[in-house]
Amino acid sequence: MDIMIRQCTLEDVQQLQEISYATFNETFREQNSPEHIDYYLEKAFNHSQLEKELNNPYSKFFFAYVNNELAGYLKINTDQAQSEKMSEDSLEIERIYIKQSFQKHGVGKHLFQQALQIAKELNKQQMWLGVWEKNDNAILFYQKLGFELTGQHSFYMGDEQQTDLIMTKRPLMD
Repeated sequence: MDIMIRQCTLEDVQQLQEISYATFNETFREQNSPEHIDYYLEKAFNHSQLEKELNNPYSKFFFAYVNNELAGYLKINTDQAQSEKMSEDSLEIERIYIKQSFQKHGVGKHLFQQALQIAKELNKQQMWLGVWEKNDNAILFYQKLGFELTGQHSFYMGDEQQTDLIMTKRPLMD
């Protein structure tokens, strides 16, 4: 299986929107009301929101391709782009979203390695992320990569409050 990673640009906004909708739907629709999912998709992944995020110098997106097919993506944040107030030596993995048909094939690990490489280049001492407490597959994946539970925060799906677990990896060694 040939996995290729490349950084997204503003020209990728349509593809980014499509993969965002697809992966978020596959992962979360069954456990949430259609109204809440539809509202969140429109709010989080509309063109202007994605363009704003792509233009943020403290956020980066990367596509993962498997045999030239878009399989998933990564979004990382540093400094003021982080979704929670964290130390300056932190890098946030905001999203590793993989199409279900490509899960458990190493795509997520490749995207994680991309994030780790950038964290090291920027001399970050820790990586952190939020993961929905009911997303058991993702929690296990991050635990295998060395992330540990360090807290939690609220995430809103429509007007429904949910809990995201905060997981942190430090120090950043291979």
